[in-house]
Amino acid sequence: MLDRIGDEVARATSIVRYAPGSSFAAHTHTGGEEFLVLEGVFQDEHGDFPVGTHVRNPPTTSHSPSAEEGATIFVKLWQFDPQDRTQLRIDTTTQKPQAVGAGVSEIPLFEDARERVRIELWEAAANIHISDHKGFEALVIAGSFTEGGEVFGRNSWLRVPPGRAVTATTGSQGARLWVKSDHLAEPPIIPAGG
Repeated sequence: MLDRIGDEVARATSIVRYAPGSSFAAHTHTGGEEFLVLEGVFQDEHGDFPVGTHVRNPPTTSHSPSAEEGATIFVKLWQFDPQDRTQLRIDTTTQKPQAVGAGVSEIPLFEDARERVRIELWEAAANIHISDHKGFEALVIAGSFTEGGEVFGRNSWLRVPPGRAVTATTGSQGARLWVKSDHLAEPPIIPAGG
């Protein structure tokens, strides 16, 4: 668990490991679900989702997830606009990154008025400065960076509030990150009963 607001039904950000042969009962994502497959193959009745697959299941969607061989996913629940119905499935391993600044390239995943989601690739030994945002969140997929005297390696997560600058230096391998920004400017949606 990386972040949680609520009880049984909660606005949550987690890294979830599915043991081989595990499954989860059919359920509806009342508040939406977004995930990125970090290891293995995640599955449901809509197909297989191998490493690098980014999926958005908006509010009202349902599925029965499983992992025949096991899987690890980064998942966010109850973090959608209640009216959002944009469903996406993107294999981030086959997308070509586009340069967006000094030492940074990205693979766009989703953008609307509330947030921008992407894979960012930071070059090796790069100095990265991010300050013009309304909230910034990053999960390290590969490589590493140092920020505020702390080293962030694989599966490390960083979230900073709107306006707080991020000043990072990448390691010798650079860094591949899942990034979401501009999503912390409004109060969070708290699930009913949460």
